[in-house]
Amino acid sequence: MKKIATDKAPAAIGPYSQGIVAGGFLFASGQIPINPENGQIEAQGIEAQAEQVMKNVGAILSAAGTDYTKVVKTTCFLADMEDFAAFNSVYEKYFTEKPARSCVAVKTLPKAVLCEVEVIACVGE
Repeated sequence: MKKIATDKAPAAIGPYSQGIVAGGFLFASGQIPINPENGQIEAQGIEAQAEQVMKNVGAILSAAGTDYTKVVKTTCFLADMEDFAAFNSVYEKYFTEKPARSCVAVKTLPKAVLCEVEVIACVGE
């Protein structure tokens, strides 16, 4: 197993890694819209928060030597299912290969953000 750590994505805010590569796959921890440069939530609204989340996901993918085209599964968490269409408008710009996905609404996300995304991606193919 190899731990993934990059300063281009937010540091873990708990006892976990940004990602782990094992068995040819990256298992990335869920990303919320924290600006990695200052550790703050600056983005307002679902579209802006989703964009920051995707940038954070992309940084972890890159640090693991892979990219969005190699993502095989995503899990998306929304604070409000009313944001589903707006979230999808951002999501589809990044996940062009249409990986398998689960998307659920949850009661609360860390730091009261509007969305969180975790991914599993192939590495080294």
